[in-house]
Amino acid sequence: MNVADAMTPRSEVVTVEIPGTRDDALQYLQERAFSSVPVIKETDDGEEFRGLVSREMLINNPDEDQIALLVEETPTITADASIEEAARLMVTEAARRVPVVDGKLEGIVTITDVVHAIANGDADGDATVGGLARSDINCIYVETPLTVAERELSYAEVPYGIVLDDDGEMTGMLTEVDIIDVARVVEGEDDTGESIANEDDEWAWEGIKAVGGRYMPTRNVELPSEPVREFMTADVITVSKRRTAKEAAQQMIEHDIEQIPLMAGNELVGIVRDIDLLEAL
Repeated sequence: MNVADAMTPRSEVVTVEIPGTRDDALQYLQERAFSSVPVIKETDDGEEFRGLVSREMLINNPDEDQIALLVEETPTITADASIEEAARLMVTEAARRVPVVDGKLEGIVTITDVVHAIANGDADGDATVGGLARSDINCIYVETPLTVAERELSYAEVPYGIVLDDDGEMTGMLTEVDIIDVARVVEGEDDTGESIANEDDEWAWEGIKAVGGRYMPTRNVELPSEPVREFMTADVITVSKRRTAKEAAQQMIEHDIEQIPLMAGNELVGIVRDIDLLEAL
């Protein structure tokens, strides 16, 4: 399978142009919930790809308004490259979205696209997840206040926490999405009743920080102090060591998740993340 078969084609990729302002990128990233947006420039010879403007770049440079000064160079791939080459690039460069470029922007290929290819049998998914999973697992106690749990995810620089009960057994999963969904603004707006995830004002962006390529609430928002059990997902999807990467990919696509706990019988032994499936390629 080639990148061309998996990518989102240029006709469906929203871009921002030079010259332009941060608001152009901000609107796209807020509406689409993506981490970056491609930047192009129209020239006498046609459209040129210049790089990406990322959510992290906007957060870290709040006073910079010009797209040209916010754009970052990024690894690219060609449409005729294999899906295995795309997977290797994503893993080595820690890139979740890779522009497809051959003189000009031809599309975007993402980790989710590769996971879809594995799930559909278009890429090798025969490896068992027992050999792909990570043994280092980020865990949170079920009675931990959500305010503390957010700090734990932040310091661990991961988007999830396996929730453990009083017996040390897995009882749920907490993700950064769960946390952001219940964050409330406490400065910059009079109305504090709306979820930060649903707002488009600039204060919302100032209330989110970049953490290891992920995004979490910061000083401009408050979190409920109730325990994690009130916000976690209790019905956790799991996978066993003997399941294949294809089966794990199918689970991720079906349930719209990026990580699955690995079980040996009733024992938690690892975590399988979407990028781990790419390493099998």
